[in-house]
Amino acid sequence: MAASALSNTLPTPTSSAARASSLLSPPKFSSLSFSSSRSHPTLALQCRKSRDTSRFTTFCSSDAANGPKEETPIELRYPAFPTVMDINQIREILPHRFPFLLVDRVIEYNPGVSAVAIKNVTINDNFFPGHFPERPIMPGVLMVEAMAQVGGLVMLQPEVGGSRDNFFFAGIDKVRFRKPVIAGDTLVMRMTLVKLQKRFGIAKMEGKAYVGGDVVCEGEFLMAMGSESSD
Repeated sequence: MAASALSNTLPTPTSSAARASSLLSPPKFSSLSFSSSRSHPTLALQCRKSRDTSRFTTFCSSDAANGPKEETPIELRYPAFPTVMDINQIREILPHRFPFLLVDRVIEYNPGVSAVAIKNVTINDNFFPGHFPERPIMPGVLMVEAMAQVGGLVMLQPEVGGSRDNFFFAGIDKVRFRKPVIAGDTLVMRMTLVKLQKRFGIAKMEGKAYVGGDVVCEGEFLMAMGSESSD
């Protein structure tokens, strides 16, 4: 009986090793449980405040960088074309009159070199009822004529020496129509003097017409400055 009692009180090697390993091994927290924040109103309020604060700060910084800006009204975004020659000055240079004057304003002019002018295409233009009633499109030949008139504004200047009474549209080459021009468009035409032979009264010009930055017509133009006796 004494030996049995002593064996129960003395630690066995196995129990000592198990106790030592339990002391040396890191504690496991998987079995630990914490009460939810619902049981701690103060802690829950602090967590909510911290989350809300961080969210508010992030929102403010991103909104300042990428948020909507005050937009300029559409009617104020696009400046008007400048006026280098108005319609009255154009009428003093070109002999054309209604319904065949197809240049409304000159917006750039380089003496003896080039000119840029505009034609405002409106549904009231006299060619639309016949071209075409169901789909109003500016005739290509009238685009070419308008461009030739811009060329006339270059040629009929003192820098070139052309005469209003003896100036003629002599020929076209490599003309291409890229896109249709319809009512409401603004046709912007640039004509550039490429070659001038004053001895023969012949000038070669290159022209391009645009609507909204897109080329709608382009080609090479031949101008003649002859005398009245040779006409």
